Amino acid sequence: MKQANSTLSALGTTIFEVMSRLSEVHGAVNLGQGFPDEGFPIDVLEVAAEQTLKGWNQYPSTMGVPELRQAVANHGQRFYGLDVDWQREVLVTSGATEALAATMLGLLEPGDEVVVFQPLYDCYLPMIRRGGATPKFVNLHLPDWSLDPEELRAAFSPRTKLVLLNNPLNPAAKVWTAAELQLVADLVQEFDCYAVGDEVYEHLVFDGRRHLPLLGIDGLRDRAVKIGSAGKTFSLTGWKIGYVTASPALLTPIAKAHQFLVYTTPPNLQHAVAFGLSKDQTYFDGLTNLMTTRRNTLAAGLSGLGFDVLDSAGTYFLNINITGLPRAELGDAAFCEWLVREVGVAAIPGSAFYDQEPLRNVVRFCFCKKQSTIDEALRRLSNAFAS
Repeated sequence: MKQANSTLSALGTTIFEVMSRLSEVHGAVNLGQGFPDEGFPIDVLEVAAEQTLKGWNQYPSTMGVPELRQAVANHGQRFYGLDVDWQREVLVTSGATEALAATMLGLLEPGDEVVVFQPLYDCYLPMIRRGGATPKFVNLHLPDWSLDPEELRAAFSPRTKLVLLNNPLNPAAKVWTAAELQLVADLVQEFDCYAVGDEVYEHLVFDGRRHLPLLGIDGLRDRAVKIGSAGKTFSLTGWKIGYVTASPALLTPIAKAHQFLVYTTPPNLQHAVAFGLSKDQTYFDGLTNLMTTRRNTLAAGLSGLGFDVLDSAGTYFLNINITGLPRAELGDAAFCEWLVREVGVAAIPGSAFYDQEPLRNVVRFCFCKKQSTIDEALRRLSNAFAS
């Protein structure tokens, strides 16, 4: 028989699915996959329910319902001072992952190159390669996931079509500084290419830091794509509502790809997200405060056990350097498998977020869980490591 698509058929099962299934089998506390188990805004759920019962449940516009597109534009103005034309510069997608897929398919052609940063979210590379482009890797460096300007410049070439940047960064929990983003912006302009910001954790930034969207960086207003996620902002990851903001020249090809991927997105959920984005500052501050508290609890517990805890500036995630821990010499993947089977706690090996030259001494934990869940995980880890 003829071979299926070589890019996609060669892929294995995502590490998140693997560790979640192992967690179920072994009755482990799942601090691997990043889905919250608290913090859902009840009023947003109620709007979705009401819209399901009384609203329009047939195809909405492929671009998204006007109310949500307007809400996304207003959100950009309210939080970042962005002047966005909701009719020409906002697209609603079936999750941020679909937004990324539509962006790659809409902007890339065979022979293009895409600058990406390791560690990186695992869906990026299949999308880039399926679009016919070649990824060019820039590694971030421990202990603070710093960026080497010379390594960044070396990744750009006349074939560079775009740079793809996750901010805040899953899995590293890095929040990019203004200086780093301006360095990227300067190279984007010099090499006449685009910048795509996967900014789904924009409201999960800690310790007084401020999220800076690529669209707001000097020189990028007409060259950048901003991708957001209701799933992360409202702790409703199963809803799969994303949104893209970009200049008309960039949004048009992205929207054309989107219409042939999913065509449109559930209208009841779109209306609920539009309501959610209009919530007052108390909600957004509460989300940040809740996740800060959970992060601090997990970080303090792990530090108390002697773990080398890396800084978590944003996202749902906290990393540890396992160097010197029992079984660390086997590598992060074997360490995590032992952890879920024998200790009863699921985590994600950091090497899963690399394509080339992976670090094998970093393990990622997720803290967007109930206090009782984190406490139980720490109890089990204490039993295994306290001595």
